[in-house]
Amino acid sequence: MGSYKKYEKRERNPDPKTSALLVIDVQNYFSSMAHPILPNLLQTIQLCRRASIPVIFTRHSHTDADGGMLAEWWNGDLIMDGTAEAELMPELEKLPEDMVVGKNTYSAFRNTRLEEQLREMGVEEVIVTGVMTNLCCETTAREAFVRGFRVFFSTDATATSDLELHEATLKNLAYGFAYFVDCKRLREGLFGNQ
Repeated sequence: MGSYKKYEKRERNPDPKTSALLVIDVQNYFSSMAHPILPNLLQTIQLCRRASIPVIFTRHSHTDADGGMLAEWWNGDLIMDGTAEAELMPELEKLPEDMVVGKNTYSAFRNTRLEEQLREMGVEEVIVTGVMTNLCCETTAREAFVRGFRVFFSTDATATSDLELHEATLKNLAYGFAYFVDCKRLREGLFGNQ
C-alpha cells in the first residue's frame, strides 16, 4: 500500500460472508485510466470470486435526454448508451451471473436498485474498485457509508486522471468513510497465509 498508509486512520478486513465487490465504470471510455490498474483490478476480482464474494459491475452511460448537470459540467462530453465507449472493457472477464448496474450519474445508488439488490443478497459491506477515484468511486463509497454499508476502498485498483486527486480522495475517505484495502491486504484478510 506504500504511501497510502499515511492517510489510514483504522484497519479492518472485509467479511466475505457479507461483502460485495463493486467494480465501478471500467468501460472502454475510461480504458486509458483503467489499463494501469488492470492487473490489480483483475487480481482483486479473482480474490473475491475465490472467496465467494459477489462481483457487481457498474456501467455509466446516457441517452440523448438524460445528460442533465453532467452534460453541463463536461461540456456535453458524455458516454452515450449503445456505443462501444459505453461497454465494459472485455479484459474484465465478466461472468454471465455477474450483476451489471446501469447508472447515469456519479453514484451507483442514485436512481438504481443497487441498495435493494445488496440488501436482498445480505450484503453489509462493499469493496469499491474502478474509475474514477475522485468522482464515481468516491461518490459511491460515501453514499454506501451513509446508507449503512461498511466501506472498503481499494488503493491499488482505483484510478483517476491525476495522482493528487486520487490521494485527496484517499485522505478524505480514510478520515471518515472507508477502510483501505489493496491486493496484498485483501488476500491476507480473506485467506490468511494460504
